[in-house]
Amino acid sequence: MANFFEKLKTSLAKTRDNITGKMNEVLGLALTIDEDLFEELEEVLISSDIGYETSMKIIEKLRMKIRLEKISEVSLVKGALKEVIAEFMAEGGHDFRVERPTVILVMGVNGVGKTTSIGKLAYKYKAEGKKVILAAADTFRAAAIDQLEIWAKRADVDIVRHQEGSDPAAVVFDALEALRGRKADVLLCDTAGRLHNKKNLMNELEKIRRIIDREYPEATIYSLLVLDGTSGQNAVIQAQEFQKVAQLDGIILTKLDGTAKGGVVLSIKEMLKIPVVYIGVGEGIDDLEDFDAKAFAEALI
Repeated sequence: MANFFEKLKTSLAKTRDNITGKMNEVLGLALTIDEDLFEELEEVLISSDIGYETSMKIIEKLRMKIRLEKISEVSLVKGALKEVIAEFMAEGGHDFRVERPTVILVMGVNGVGKTTSIGKLAYKYKAEGKKVILAAADTFRAAAIDQLEIWAKRADVDIVRHQEGSDPAAVVFDALEALRGRKADVLLCDTAGRLHNKKNLMNELEKIRRIIDREYPEATIYSLLVLDGTSGQNAVIQAQEFQKVAQLDGIILTKLDGTAKGGVVLSIKEMLKIPVVYIGVGEGIDDLEDFDAKAFAEALI
């Protein structure tokens, strides 16, 4: 956990500098806890890619906390805000348990780190003692299959693949046969991210779900969406679009180490009501971690 916290702290450095620098300035000038202070803190959050509605909600929770706990010293406001953010991110929680047999459909537009995230998930699950199979069902993107095969070798797990341009549902069908035949625990499916052609994508995902339900009804199915942390509020818009074509169970947020827009994690939680399940805190194969609300709040402020 300590190692994860250090990675998280490092990966959120740009975001933290962005938020904390402005916050320290506001708190340093404040003499009392009043409405002006709350408004200025709200502006700090809005300007840090947390989004207007989410920032308002967090500041309202801060107001309540300060009133209930009778906090009167400005020096205690930052600590209170940290607690509010941790509680906010933990609200609702998520029931994401990977037990045999589990099928995880991973989606996301090109360039967000989808295939890389699948490779890192495979490595993570294997390190936990699970037998993992990858399904190369993003059959229309050039080199997607080869890219996934490289990650399968790096993580030392099996892969089921067909030729480029083949039917993604047929790949998943064969992968389900392998999941059962090889007594594996987890099947990770790389699915297409052609969001510009929503009708095709919806049909494809529905067909894949039907095959899983028919061929392996006892399997737990999750759909995870990969979002790029550097895209800020655009990540929220992407997720809203994917929600229209798929039932999403969780978010994998990547590239947090390269952005000052890490505050978008809070927007995703509030706007989409989808939990952030994993976060990418670096480029190494072991740099995908379970999301921890308390550690996140601690590293953010």
